Amino acid sequence: MRTVILDGYVDEPACLGVPPYMAPYSRYVAGALPGDVLYFTIDQLRKDPSIVAAMNKSDLVVAIAGVTVPGKYVGGTPATLPELERYMAGVKAKKILGGPISMFGPGTEGGKMARHMGASAAFDIVATGDVEAVVHGYVTEGLSVDPSVRRRAPDIAEWAVRGARILPQHPDFPYTMLEMETYRGCFRGTCSFCTERFYGRPDFRPVEDIAREAGALYSLGARYFRLGRQPDLLTYMSKGDGEFPPPNIEAIERLYSGIRRAAPDLKVLHLDNMNPGTIARYPEASREALKVVVKYHTSGDVAAFGMESADPHVIKLNDLKALPEEVLEAIRIVNEVGGAMGPSGLPELLPGLNFVHGLLGETKETFRLNYEFLKRLLDEGLLVRRINIRQVMPFEGTCMGEVGDKIARKHKGVFHAYKEKIRKEIDMEMLRRVVPVGTVMPGVRMELHDAGLTFGRQIATYPILVGVPAVLPLKEVYDVKVVGHGFRSITAVPCPLDVNAAPAKILESLPGVGKKRAMAILRWRPYRDGCELEEKMDDPVLARKLSEYFVYR
Repeated sequence: MRTVILDGYVDEPACLGVPPYMAPYSRYVAGALPGDVLYFTIDQLRKDPSIVAAMNKSDLVVAIAGVTVPGKYVGGTPATLPELERYMAGVKAKKILGGPISMFGPGTEGGKMARHMGASAAFDIVATGDVEAVVHGYVTEGLSVDPSVRRRAPDIAEWAVRGARILPQHPDFPYTMLEMETYRGCFRGTCSFCTERFYGRPDFRPVEDIAREAGALYSLGARYFRLGRQPDLLTYMSKGDGEFPPPNIEAIERLYSGIRRAAPDLKVLHLDNMNPGTIARYPEASREALKVVVKYHTSGDVAAFGMESADPHVIKLNDLKALPEEVLEAIRIVNEVGGAMGPSGLPELLPGLNFVHGLLGETKETFRLNYEFLKRLLDEGLLVRRINIRQVMPFEGTCMGEVGDKIARKHKGVFHAYKEKIRKEIDMEMLRRVVPVGTVMPGVRMELHDAGLTFGRQIATYPILVGVPAVLPLKEVYDVKVVGHGFRSITAVPCPLDVNAAPAKILESLPGVGKKRAMAILRWRPYRDGCELEEKMDDPVLARKLSEYFVYR
């Protein structure tokens, strides 16, 4: 049997698969299949239509896609349903569509309703259940397989290990961030908009299974891992059964230490979600669990908090996770445990905040309360690594699915003005505090060119976008030093920087230099050392400060 997997990318509340991230879906599907498996991404197909020929030579094509929490992406552009159907129209092999797109509906953007897609003329099977389970059933049952079949954690124990084989085919390999599932499903399942409820109660993967998967990926060259497929890492293997069960510190320690043993020389071990309500209700246990994370992880880590709103009325009507004071206390605790600077040039572990607009009960007062909450963080000197602001994408089957997108549409103008205000007045100042000028950030991989700049990111959970004022080779990795800040990005220069070879644009970007001094520095090159630079520059004090950026070759 010969199969082609087409990765159209996923982005869910608890799972990210837009490059350089690789979600578990494709790996599980590959593990459930016998025979040869070819893996392509939607961006590869867009650039190379001849991939359709490879599909036509296969027995089966499995397309995976679906965005339920849309954002802006650097590493790729998620597939849409019309696009997938257009590509599949000419493919003769049997075709299965799976992922959030077929389970919950093909959403297009925040602020717009998503509806179940139903049948598709372009696909033989639309998997309304778990695509890996549907594919496994197809191998033995053919087209008579139940498209709504679901899987449990024991089912994927071997699939996760066998499916590691497709990793070297990922276009970013070996710089691929592997999204690792610890569990899926939610203890609460009551937030008005969230699709995680559809996975049911938490279904924990045993530590041994996760470590075996990490080891299989590591043996093939994986070095970057993110524990991302859970709504709250702190409740992994929790023995409680309520809406807010206590952290299982021992299980979290076994999880992290097990991954470290399986992948001893990994370069990144990060996480995604934590519930601020858990931290607020169990501050001491959460503090100890956070210390375990910091003990085993790599720095620059982010615990994303689904705060959603600082408006108590919105929180109550949508049954959200925590009140503003509870979120504030959770932020304080994470700052306390994870605020120290790490080898990545970033603090060890900081919270991130997710806000969702267009929810039940939202008024113009909601926007003010959210802004005031963020302003309070600055006033108290608390750090957060990211502030994500989006409009809700309502899905059928959720409470917001009954309301639809009318609230989001009503406040669209207010939303955009408010978002811009936060970017200007909160984000930039927060970024200055988290990553001050002069910070060295190692391991920035260059990803795209735009207007004479090269943009790159560290391989990390929620990496900071770094703009370098030069055209550098793409896919190369640089250490950089921060020279300035934007709303959600930083400007940096390669580090160390050879003053005798640096282009004018890079010299201009250095603090205190500008165009006129940059031209003077160019005119007086070469320099033997910092003393000669100091002699020739019009400002000896500035020359001494610049010496921390320069080498003389």
